[in-house]
Amino acid sequence: MEKSEIIKRAQEYVARERDPDFRAEVGELLARADSGPEAMAELKERFYRDLEFGTGGLRGVIGGGFNRMNTLVVKNATQGLATYIAKAFPEKAARGQLSAAIAFDSRRRSAEFAEAAALVFAGNGIKTWLFSQMRPTPELSFAVRQLGCDTGIVVTASHNPPNYNGYKAYWNDGSQVIPPHDEGIIAEVGRVREIKEISRREALDRGLLEIIDREVDEPYREMVKSRMFRPGLLREKGGGAKIVFTPLHGTGAMHVEKILGDLGLEVVTVPEQREGDGGFPTVAFPNPEEAAALEMAIKLGKREKADVVMATDPDADRFGIAVPDKSGEYVLVTGNQMGSLMADYIFLSLKELGKLPANAAMINSIVTTGMQRRVAQLHGAECRECLTGFKWIADVMRRWETGLAEGDPDARAFVFGTEESYGYNIAAEVRDKDGISAAALTAEMAIYWRSKGKSLLDRLDELYAQCGFWQEIGISKYFEGSEGSAVMKGIMDGYRSVPPAALGGIAVSKTRDFAKGADGLPPSDVLQFFLEDGTVVSARPSGTEPKIKFYASCCAEVGAGGLGAAKAEAARKLDAIRADILKAIGG
Repeated sequence: MEKSEIIKRAQEYVARERDPDFRAEVGELLARADSGPEAMAELKERFYRDLEFGTGGLRGVIGGGFNRMNTLVVKNATQGLATYIAKAFPEKAARGQLSAAIAFDSRRRSAEFAEAAALVFAGNGIKTWLFSQMRPTPELSFAVRQLGCDTGIVVTASHNPPNYNGYKAYWNDGSQVIPPHDEGIIAEVGRVREIKEISRREALDRGLLEIIDREVDEPYREMVKSRMFRPGLLREKGGGAKIVFTPLHGTGAMHVEKILGDLGLEVVTVPEQREGDGGFPTVAFPNPEEAAALEMAIKLGKREKADVVMATDPDADRFGIAVPDKSGEYVLVTGNQMGSLMADYIFLSLKELGKLPANAAMINSIVTTGMQRRVAQLHGAECRECLTGFKWIADVMRRWETGLAEGDPDARAFVFGTEESYGYNIAAEVRDKDGISAAALTAEMAIYWRSKGKSLLDRLDELYAQCGFWQEIGISKYFEGSEGSAVMKGIMDGYRSVPPAALGGIAVSKTRDFAKGADGLPPSDVLQFFLEDGTVVSARPSGTEPKIKFYASCCAEVGAGGLGAAKAEAARKLDAIRADILKAIGG
């Protein structure tokens, strides 16, 4: 984009942005645009494109500019969403019956962005329920369904660094928007010339804005508790268990403490990380996938001799744990392992209780471990795959519900959804990943296996003996800025034009390219290489961060050499694959 176009877009932004801080940021850069290359380079980063909906909606660095998260971008997105919703439900729009729910997390500017969105909805005649304080993403999904809303928004950047914020848009079934709705919303955003908004006072007086808390909090907590399989076991054995929990300065403490406390469990929350703080002062990344994020919780867990150390990310949709091994050292459980343990526990519990449907199935993403397919088969059930992103799991849930109602023989009874990035769903009332429900179920699962004389790690080893030892690695490389997208496109184009004949010395037997869709799944910028030994390597640019991600999932059967030999074989293969990928991307 030429300098003149960048300057023009920046001037347009300054003219439209009402927030004085964001307006001043860009105004100062414009004043310095001709005096040095630094200001112009920064303007280019802020204006060379508009933020776009990816796998997680809008997400970007907080600041002034069309390629940043700020009040104007939020208002524009909300105006486009409001217009689209009115066109999608014209009869309700004509009667003035459209409604929305909005939640936000602890990040900087989250509360302001949420209120800005609410007042745009109100300006478009859409009744909006707005939480008074920060709430988890899964509760927003629940609220959309509970309140009968046509759409929903949660302001969050999930587990990203503190300089990020974001905006997830939800459809009327409580799931994040997917095509064609996301594309339709973006088209409407691009056509916005006037933002309709009213003041908070007017919105309240006209009944177009209602502040909520308990109206949704209590039903949500009761729903989570109702999903427990063995409340009697929790009452009997739960008092002897201790759980250390960290919400990583986010939204999780209120519900996790209350729900687990109601179930009879003792929860000790890391005090330094309990309160919401968008600066995330004790962690570099507030992400339970990162070992460093759990350091304080594990330290407290050792002191308290906790049975399980738990963590949720800032908007409490992701969930991670660490558990003590036989030596007392805490071992991090990966998202793939946790999903396998949960799937196993859900299937066996439904079976023991006589409630496992004949057509029971779980859903996972195409980059999640193949072990879960074997776990499902172990219990006489199925595992179906979908694209990466929990909105696609919700899409399968929706299609199965419709299919069952219409007698579709391919539809299945949903019992569990998961993806490798620490996301889990165990309740149809929520159509997104739910770290709160995952925490409650994990507590029950840990107590159940302890009642059998086993730890979660013991059960995992049993599953390895039955399903093979599975190990996964993830490789990510960031490509920031306007050139970053081109670099990542070049990497993907290179793999498409000349697919590797082998990875890690193992021949590639099949390539699956989702650019135009594959195996009944929608189009996506994903490549998968199936190696002749069963290993699967996947490549995809992230939909929420400026990075390209690689995943490798490898299985080694547990034979005469035992679990140790299988682990060594898998590690050797994955090390060789990692080296090949890093060489290709310059890592």
